Amino acid sequence: MCSIAGAVSLDLRQIPRLQRAMEVMNELQAHRGPDGEGIWTHPSGVAGLAHRRLSIIDIAGGAQPMADEGGNWICFNGEIYNFIELRAELGVSCRTTSDTEVILHAYRKWGEDCVSHLTGMFAFALWDEEKQRLFCARDRFGIKPFYYTVQEGVFYFASEMKALLPFLPAVKTDQKGFQEYLMFQFCLNGNTMFEGIRELKPAHRLTVERGVCRERRYWQVYYHLDLNHTEKYFEERLRECFRRSVRYHVRSDVPVGGYVSGGVDSSIIASLACQVLPEGEFMGFTGKFSRMGRAYDESAYAKELAKAKGFRLEELEITSDDFLNQIERVVYHLDCPVAGPGSFSQYMISSLAARHRKVVLGGQGGDEIFGGYTRYLVAYFEQCIKGAIEGTADTGDYIVTYESIIPNLVSLRSYKPMLREFWSSGLFDDPDKRYLSLINRAPKIADCIRWENLSDYDPYITYREIFAARNVEEKSYFDRMTHLDFKTLLPALLQVEDRMSMAHGLESRVPFLDHELVEFAATIPANVKFKNGNMKHVLRHAMREELPASIMERKDKMGFTTPFTEWAKNEAHDYIADILSSERAKGREFIDNRKVLEKINNESKFGRNIWGMLCLELWQRQFHDKARHYREMLDASAAG
Repeated sequence: MCSIAGAVSLDLRQIPRLQRAMEVMNELQAHRGPDGEGIWTHPSGVAGLAHRRLSIIDIAGGAQPMADEGGNWICFNGEIYNFIELRAELGVSCRTTSDTEVILHAYRKWGEDCVSHLTGMFAFALWDEEKQRLFCARDRFGIKPFYYTVQEGVFYFASEMKALLPFLPAVKTDQKGFQEYLMFQFCLNGNTMFEGIRELKPAHRLTVERGVCRERRYWQVYYHLDLNHTEKYFEERLRECFRRSVRYHVRSDVPVGGYVSGGVDSSIIASLACQVLPEGEFMGFTGKFSRMGRAYDESAYAKELAKAKGFRLEELEITSDDFLNQIERVVYHLDCPVAGPGSFSQYMISSLAARHRKVVLGGQGGDEIFGGYTRYLVAYFEQCIKGAIEGTADTGDYIVTYESIIPNLVSLRSYKPMLREFWSSGLFDDPDKRYLSLINRAPKIADCIRWENLSDYDPYITYREIFAARNVEEKSYFDRMTHLDFKTLLPALLQVEDRMSMAHGLESRVPFLDHELVEFAATIPANVKFKNGNMKHVLRHAMREELPASIMERKDKMGFTTPFTEWAKNEAHDYIADILSSERAKGREFIDNRKVLEKINNESKFGRNIWGMLCLELWQRQFHDKARHYREMLDASAAG
């Protein structure tokens, strides 16, 4: 829902060209809100808010920026799913039926702590007229984006980084963010790929007051394990949490649909949504690459679910021509390269969904909460062997035992190349270093990087602080791995979720990321959640009645696999070669693209290194090479 943007003078002096600044930010984010726009500027010119609207709740009366009777103003992006209950709790009379107005009332009652009362996805900025203060907040998981920069004494913020580029003195690559991208294909701890632009971290609030920007955490998930209850108890509670979350997530004044990939997570959400919504409202959307063979076509599972639950399913055949025609738009909307080639596929599916619905539900978050990645089994198996050899293994509540995990190692049959590489060095090293070796992408592209031009920053230090966080029990290796991905990979995937849907004026909601559900799931011990090495065991068992057995028992699901490597070696080879061999590409400060070109034909089937390097070059073309265009937008008239 929507885009937000704004500016506040740190010393409360008049901001030059404030009205035009708000117009430019709205122009650059227009795709996020095709249904309307609004701008508010303070009478003294010290602050401004801008908004583009995608109308979902209170279509007639929810326009923004919105004010209350005390002169406070807000621009808000997202959905507060418990706004009806909050309105009753606050006991206030509202002019509208929108969730935006409820945030204003909640702030008047609880101040900054209002965020603790909100259930939903949100990023907002609220101007407090009495205190002459800007109060900003982002939801607990980072579902909705918030970026900011401080330039010449002015704090600027926006939903997308591109809307901040006109205010930067120059568009440069941030070296910390870049080195984190090389290692993980995403940034850590609020860093971005643009020098001078920061991300407000998930579960954080920020104030701008008396010349000071102050950022603070307001929520944390604690992995304090419940060792007193049975597996049956955890399953019953999970079912309750899921049903409550889906009931909240389908609240809308427009029809709701959903992504249906054929995997467990999106299928659970679709099944529950069909039970809650009026008959015939839910519509599913899926994509396939059937020309590339069965490995890239999971539509049979999506069709089976649609038939079982009685909903309409729209399918999209995605081709290499789509890739060639759309990849540059994908990178533009992403703002910076992140995660893998699944972003292209999601862009295409979102374009399909937007033709039929304004709101879709997705299954993002299930793998990080319940342990759905095969690498967890790979890493855990090594530690089991280590414990058995050293005589330190036990059958405690934090441990999935060596004996129990053996029957499920058949899941690793197609991962023998990964195992061979993983065990080729560092075997039985410290757990944090071993897990890093599974997710570190830098070694395979090390010879393509001009390291002499980079700082001596080591992303491992930041990584380890997250891996060894105090909110996770030290004994639980499984929880440390999933928590690391929850705090790093998940926000990157949510960036893709947000940008690829909002590129088409489509709102994507993620029912797995309900904070009460996440808090409860964090208390489930590994020997229940990951029982006998079964990935997402407790989730599958709790929701087994909801899905056809063929979907629930799948072991071959690998995410939304995209045949990028095959295209790179065939239909898209000339395009990629032309991009990476251009004079611009060869002159980049940090990348030797001539060496990148040499690796195309050696990329593994599901490798992401060529993807990562191609996206870097397209990103620099789109933003670095066009920096002058963004700066000149401020000088153009609104009409021009």
